[in-house]
Amino acid sequence: MFEKYPKEHRYTLAMLQDLQKEYGYIPKEKLLELSQYLDIPLSKLYSMATFYKALSLKPKGRYIIKVCDGTACHIRSSKSLLDEIENSLGIKPGETTKDGKFSLEVVNCLGSCAIAPVMVINDRYYGKLTSSKVREILREYGGAGDE
Repeated sequence: MFEKYPKEHRYTLAMLQDLQKEYGYIPKEKLLELSQYLDIPLSKLYSMATFYKALSLKPKGRYIIKVCDGTACHIRSSKSLLDEIENSLGIKPGETTKDGKFSLEVVNCLGSCAIAPVMVINDRYYGKLTSSKVREILREYGGAGDE
């Protein structure tokens, strides 16, 4: 997998991104392989993988929910959206449901202030949200909230 890149440290991030894309996270054994391929300490790769929010060392759900808590979303009650998701799915930010279906993240900005409050599921944006709209959206993805 790494052979398409020269054995140069400047390609490290690109290789980590490729791993993230292929597996949905960066498996420990692949991190070890990359360490050997580039002949750099595992600790350096670990530092990079934990520094960048786009990279993860833990498997994530099939649906990654990102709730914006930037200023525009925050003043329009993004916290209530987060509470609804937490209650419906039984997870907190940084966690994944036991069935591996959903992961929840809070982000500083999604760049969609005009339609605040906003959340993204994978690459699909949902704006001007309320708690009831969040419940409906989760149902569409087969999430809890059907009670």
